[in-house]
Amino acid sequence: MTHVPAHWRQQGLASWYGTGRQLGHATASGEMFDPGALTAAHRQLPLGSRIMVHSRRTGRSVVVRINDRGPYHGARIIDLSLEAVRQLGMLGMGTTLVDLRPMRDDEEEVASMPR
Repeated sequence: MTHVPAHWRQQGLASWYGTGRQLGHATASGEMFDPGALTAAHRQLPLGSRIMVHSRRTGRSVVVRINDRGPYHGARIIDLSLEAVRQLGMLGMGTTLVDLRPMRDDEEEVASMPR
């Protein structure tokens, strides 16, 4: 995929990574892995894409930037950084069901709480 069509959507399991093994290692984009950044790994989305991740379990949403490839374990569709997991309220959960959609260039990057 060279760009993300505006109508693209995906739903499935999200997991998170950054328990120490990735610290100090380069991501697929070439930048160093930072668990405090709002980033994620996806198998196909273009590196640099901004994606809205909405947790069906917590009702929270966060915008992440794709800077790595994966996950390559099970049926997971996205691996989130520790900070993205914190903002989604996923700490303590191994995986959770999420909806993904691309962000338009004019949309703000803010996390949301459930209403």
